[in-house]
Amino acid sequence: MSTQARLLHLNRSSLYYQPRPPSAEEVALKHRIDEIFTQCPFYGYRKIAEQLHREGRSVNKKTVAKYMQKMGLMAIFPGPNLSKRAHQAGIFPYLLRNLKAEVSDHIWGVDVRHVSANGIPVETGEDETNAAKSLLKPLQDIHEMLPNLKMLLN
Repeated sequence: MSTQARLLHLNRSSLYYQPRPPSAEEVALKHRIDEIFTQCPFYGYRKIAEQLHREGRSVNKKTVAKYMQKMGLMAIFPGPNLSKRAHQAGIFPYLLRNLKAEVSDHIWGVDVRHVSANGIPVETGEDETNAAKSLLKPLQDIHEMLPNLKMLLN
């Protein structure tokens, strides 16, 4: 056996090692961690350790982290760089740059990402960019006619 271990570049003690099965307490703890994680998938190892502590089980957070890693559990959380703009999205011009709000209700905003009629979502058949442009076109026409309307009213 020692010759085989030497040829395989292994320690002899590793050939005789028999792993122990997990204890009943460890299995019960892993089941409870899984239940908590299923109920609240946004909990990390610290929150799960706090929850277990509230339930009367004194478990170290490092132990919870180790078991979660072994079970392949990872909390749901936002990733990095969420504030960076998507380069594939178009850049829209700012139409109000040289416009001063002189009276109340002079400048209005419209959110055209979700269009509905009588509470039913309307499928525009276009992507969001083209749908926004087609819905904003009448507003742009009115904006262009405002100087002429002011001249007529004076």
